[in-house]
Amino acid sequence: MMNPAARRIVAIVDDDESVRTALLGLLRAAGLSAMAFASAEEFLTSVHQQPFACLIADIRMPEMSGLELQAELNSQNRRIPMIFITAHGDTNLQMQALRAGASEFLLKPFRDDVLLQHVRAALET
Repeated sequence: MMNPAARRIVAIVDDDESVRTALLGLLRAAGLSAMAFASAEEFLTSVHQQPFACLIADIRMPEMSGLELQAELNSQNRRIPMIFITAHGDTNLQMQALRAGASEFLLKPFRDDVLLQHVRAALET
């Protein structure tokens, strides 16, 4: 029998193509379904058509940041567990993201097993 989490889709939003590719490979190798988006705007266009169960988003992206994406989802009352990843983290950003409902805030580089642990926990909620 297939693990129920494997049928739920994890969205990846990062402007860095190499990060998107690496995360897609990691999640798929772990038996999880995933889709990647190059921008928050691209994700927002598709969120109306896909039932995403978890969102991994970069904090700093051109146009709309990860925090702005989080605020937009919150304003639309779309409760998707979010895991933020960033190479530019600080305590203020982390606290802002967590107060707004993020599940986790990871600094790049992070260990694959740590990310997978947080994704699986988010899929269980």
